[in-house]
Amino acid sequence: MLQVQFIKNNLDLVLEGLSKRNFANAKQIIDAVLELDKTRRKTQVLLDNTLAESNALSKEIGLLYKSGDVQKATLLKEKTSRLKNDSKALNDQLSIANKELQELLFQIPNIPHHSVAPGESEKDNEEILREGTIPVLYEGALPHWELGKKYDIIDFELGTKITGAGFPVYKGKGAKLQRALINYFLDKNIAAGYSEFQVPHLVNEASGIGTGQLPDKEGQMYYISSDDFYLIPTAEVPITNLFRGNLINESDLPIACTGYTPCFRREAGSYGAHVRGLNRLHQFDKVEIVRVEHPDHSYDALDGMVAHIKGILNELKLPYRILRLCGGDTGFTAALTFDFEVFSTAQDRWLEISSASNFETFQANRLKLRFKNKFGENQLVHTLNGSSLALPRVLAGILENYQTKEGIQIPDVLVPYTGFNLISNHCSN
Repeated sequence: MLQVQFIKNNLDLVLEGLSKRNFANAKQIIDAVLELDKTRRKTQVLLDNTLAESNALSKEIGLLYKSGDVQKATLLKEKTSRLKNDSKALNDQLSIANKELQELLFQIPNIPHHSVAPGESEKDNEEILREGTIPVLYEGALPHWELGKKYDIIDFELGTKITGAGFPVYKGKGAKLQRALINYFLDKNIAAGYSEFQVPHLVNEASGIGTGQLPDKEGQMYYISSDDFYLIPTAEVPITNLFRGNLINESDLPIACTGYTPCFRREAGSYGAHVRGLNRLHQFDKVEIVRVEHPDHSYDALDGMVAHIKGILNELKLPYRILRLCGGDTGFTAALTFDFEVFSTAQDRWLEISSASNFETFQANRLKLRFKNKFGENQLVHTLNGSSLALPRVLAGILENYQTKEGIQIPDVLVPYTGFNLISNHCSN
């Protein structure tokens, strides 16, 4: 959430940034924010003055009673009674203004970093790196959903029977490969200095608001009305909320966390080959990295996160590319996002497998997450997060790019985790 003072001090920058995002009615909403803030401040001054006058009169009344001037004390008591009514009315007006102001601020996305280009959609994203060799597959190579059926390692029909579309069942070596990827990702993150956390898979409304999923993405989250909980769309939500409301010592920065969770998203619902199989799911596994950083160092940290994810993909020997998202495709809370995509040879298309984002102070302002700087002042931190990595499309990339006539080879770096180097019809589970 943007701070009102930031908007006031950087009005042209804010409007320019919202224009990059193609944010509708930006000028009207910003003008409404500034007008409401002016009203709120005037109301606060009136309230403070009314309370001050009431307190002063109360002291004077006490002195009058002591001196025996009951008549004058009685007159002043009538005035304090009116002032109390006035203060209650002003306090109600202030509460309404604060609520309306917050609701407006919740509608405004983050301001993009200066390096973010304007753009309408993913078609306008900028490719900044491409690495790895796209393999030449044998004639008759299959997409991963057919490979899952052929080698009996992923059962989409069984998941549909149990729950519905978008909830696959991993079987035998498919399940072992999933577990291997989770452990490998966690080990790589821990070796890079991230502390592992196991966190709840359900969060309350305050947690969703803190990281920006609510109210912006409420329709994409599974909601449990009886308990007022939400199933998490990513581990970013509970991990970042570990620090909600905290005042951190500057010496404790940076804070680097990682965690594995299943993720739940209602957004899957379209049809076609681009969402078949593991391409888009309602439930999937992901290992996340989260950083809490000093504002002076957050973009160096983002570069480090990108390099870390690159290192993992290089070890997996998957062909991938990195995109800097344009304004129209950058997420609501992010200032700058880099997407990683792996090439699916059997589908002949790129699949998004990770994103690394710097939210600057946008989440921290919602979370009231601050540190005490060297001047003794409370200052908002910067928060960052990245997928390291999301499993479904990584798994799809491995199955499709590593398939041979004999079966599916396992990347060398995963063999110590799987205990096998080939998935074939001749191998036992």
